[in-house]
Amino acid sequence: MLRNGDAIGAATAAEKGLESNPDDANLLCLAARANLVERRLGRTRKLVERALSLYPGFANAFDVHGDLLLVEGRLSEALTAYEQVQRLDPARRSTARKIEKTRQLAVASGQASEGAENERLRRSQMAYADEIRQAEQFERSGAPEKAEAIYRRILRKDPDHVEACRLLAGIAAAHERYREAAVFLQRATELAPDYPRAWVDLANVQRHLEDFDAAIECAEKVLELAPERAESYMVYGSVLGVAGKHDEAIATYRKALQLDPSRAGALCSMAHHLKTIGKQDEAVATYRECIALQPDHGEAFWSLANLKTFRFSDAELDAMQALLTREDLSDESRVQINNALGLEFEARKEFDRAFTHFSDCNAVRRKTESYDPVDTESTNDRIVEQFTEEFLAQAGGPDVHPAPIFVVGLPRSGSTLIEQILASHSQVDGTHELSDLSKVVRGLRRGARRDQRFPEITENLQRGGWARLGNEYIGRTAKYRAGAPYFIDKNPNNFVFIGLLKLAMPNAKIINARRHPLDSCLGSFKQLFASGQPFSYDIVELGEYYLEYQRLMDHWHSVLPGFVLDVHYEEVVANLEQQVHRLLDFCGLPFEDACLRFHETERAVKTASSEQVRQPIYSSSVNLWRNYEGNLQTLIEILQPLLEKLPQNDRPLVTPAT
Repeated sequence: MLRNGDAIGAATAAEKGLESNPDDANLLCLAARANLVERRLGRTRKLVERALSLYPGFANAFDVHGDLLLVEGRLSEALTAYEQVQRLDPARRSTARKIEKTRQLAVASGQASEGAENERLRRSQMAYADEIRQAEQFERSGAPEKAEAIYRRILRKDPDHVEACRLLAGIAAAHERYREAAVFLQRATELAPDYPRAWVDLANVQRHLEDFDAAIECAEKVLELAPERAESYMVYGSVLGVAGKHDEAIATYRKALQLDPSRAGALCSMAHHLKTIGKQDEAVATYRECIALQPDHGEAFWSLANLKTFRFSDAELDAMQALLTREDLSDESRVQINNALGLEFEARKEFDRAFTHFSDCNAVRRKTESYDPVDTESTNDRIVEQFTEEFLAQAGGPDVHPAPIFVVGLPRSGSTLIEQILASHSQVDGTHELSDLSKVVRGLRRGARRDQRFPEITENLQRGGWARLGNEYIGRTAKYRAGAPYFIDKNPNNFVFIGLLKLAMPNAKIINARRHPLDSCLGSFKQLFASGQPFSYDIVELGEYYLEYQRLMDHWHSVLPGFVLDVHYEEVVANLEQQVHRLLDFCGLPFEDACLRFHETERAVKTASSEQVRQPIYSSSVNLWRNYEGNLQTLIEILQPLLEKLPQNDRPLVTPAT
């Protein structure tokens, strides 16, 4: 119909198809194109934006979007859309003609000049087009090293090629070479300061480098260049969020939604920040608004379940189960929805069904995680060998100020509760799970042999080296602190660095969050982490990791007696006041009643326990593992050497056969 000039008939047929297939990519684009021919621009925009939201890698959606922008006279934005089509579908012959036509219109209308900067950008987008298309095909086929070689070859011939700079930065960022990526993107923005895509990429790289001020400046530049686009506010909101500016991020996402009410991602992100600052009712309502807008938004379902204090309605439960039957459901959504169902069935005390969903979730997630249990064991062997009593007796660095309090252990072992108790004290700044210590340790490799890593990298450090390490950590973490004499770093993985901390920051306080081994492992197995805990998605690897953790903690207690305080979650629940006094005494802090009323403390909490620590102490999570004992026989067998040392009442009822 459309090819034969019957745009009205085409629009009617496509819209009819969308009634039963509302998320069909081709129908959305056909309906949009037909409506555009009839100049129904409002309807066209709504269809295009839905297609782009659901299918951000679909060239047809960007092509129709470019046509719409061209009709609206938004020539620079149309050009950007067509360039994205060219990147996604290099073989499409019509795209180059559209790009050239749009450039000519922009110059003729005065919306673009043929000045030096514009000419650089034009050259970057058109010169070496065949080579860039080939490089992008290499990237899509999993050969980024071949693409990188092409981009570098282009830059040797033309050092001012903006797009080669930007694409080369993308490869560096994908391999976590963020400083290298920043260099290329800074060059791109110098050459083409009016190129929003380069500023977006630079903002994201600066965010990974945790240079939040620079990231915010880049995002502000994106806003300046494209203030009418919701995407600009999405970029700005994401940068504000990771910088801890939660209220500003919420306001920014609201602005994005004013420009484009169909942005389900903006609603979900806004809800995350509402949750973080303790506005749970608003967060719940916003997550539900997101699901109403996009019924298959797995992240919103999972985020509701991850509140831990939320319960789904039967209708919502049915909707999630129906989504799992869809063959086109993405792996990420399948992971999130299975985890949400597991948490919901657990709350309904249907533990076998819950465990099935947790297992289904983790089986899919494990495929995307990189974890080597042999490497973990080998690294711990080397740590034990390196950090002996003799090595730890050397002269380390001086005390650091403010004094850090490290809360370490395994995830889901009560570390957030300990943090909230201590952060309720007037002399303690609460932060969150900081990644700075591991980055400082990795920095020791600069100038060392390429084959050296932790712990061997520390073997030749002298007193001055330990002092520099401690001072660098204190400097890096300044942006999270508010001036108190103590601050908390509750990254659980820091337990591997306890010997290093003794030498680099001798006045640091180390608190090891402990919990019944089966509850600790079950808590990790049930939790869908954003990143950083790859061992937790396989029950065997999880049990073996727990044994390695216990082995290393036993070593630290042996060579550094009294340096680490073990705090058992079960004992905190049983006698809060006694354990609060014990914690504060260990840290050298005077008692304050606010630490007993930790649930009243208003602060941003980013972890999975954010809503739980805003409630008074409760005991429902103690011995939760007993409800899953029949599902945990493999784990029980692995942990048997530890379980048999526990009091009889804390052991499984049936010991697995050996």
